[in-house]
Amino acid sequence: MQKRGYLIIIGGAEDKNGESVILKQAPEMLSDNDILTVLTTATENPEKVGANYHEVFERLGVTNIEILNINTRENAENEHYCEMIRKSKCIFMTGGDQLRITSILGGTKAYSEIKNLYDEGGIIMGTSAGASVMTSTMVVQGKDNEPARKCTLKMAPGLGLLNGVIIDQHFDQRGRFGRLLCGVAENPDVLGIGIDEDTAIKVYPDLHFEIIGSNAVTIIDGKTIQSSNVSELNPDEILAIMGVTVHALPQGYGFDLTERKVLRLKDGN
Repeated sequence: MQKRGYLIIIGGAEDKNGESVILKQAPEMLSDNDILTVLTTATENPEKVGANYHEVFERLGVTNIEILNINTRENAENEHYCEMIRKSKCIFMTGGDQLRITSILGGTKAYSEIKNLYDEGGIIMGTSAGASVMTSTMVVQGKDNEPARKCTLKMAPGLGLLNGVIIDQHFDQRGRFGRLLCGVAENPDVLGIGIDEDTAIKVYPDLHFEIIGSNAVTIIDGKTIQSSNVSELNPDEILAIMGVTVHALPQGYGFDLTERKVLRLKDGN
């Protein structure tokens, strides 16, 4: 029986210089001997980004930090790199381009090792692009600051660590409600989760999550939709939708992904 681990899914632009309440989850969950590996596949500046996160996590008290730049599919089959993943307790995926992550890692030994780490109780953290790839279906392109329009949201297969949801990041700051609403309207069985900057969801093994950080998480539940015109529209026409359920939740709240219900948490846990 699999012992599912933890996902910490960050909406981007997380605090790195102050209290760093989101990134501080790492030292709080790791022991002194555990290894945190920063995976820089998403970024085109891996040395700079990796060094930045190494400095941040070291300041926060993580004692064993590795930087892993898998930038080709050949590297993703490399046994040394796979061994680095196997030895890790936590993988942190940086921001950048989510298609770099999936196109380089998809179907490789490195991907299998990341999936095994999570299935065996490990911790996977990801910010921005590293957040979007967590799900089976991920957002790869869509218009910001626009009303919901049909066929404006482009999606692709993700890493499949979390099923039945779509994650969108930089959510309120970039005006992404409309595009996520359209994604849910096109398949109401999928739960839309929009995560603001400097905000994260911490997904527990039982598939409930808590909100951490300074802003909010927006949840769009399409199972209550009464009707919409999504199947009638021409591309780029404005969406009409009735009966959708929307929750806006700050720190101190959580959500049960199985039961699809809001949780009022005490002391943030």
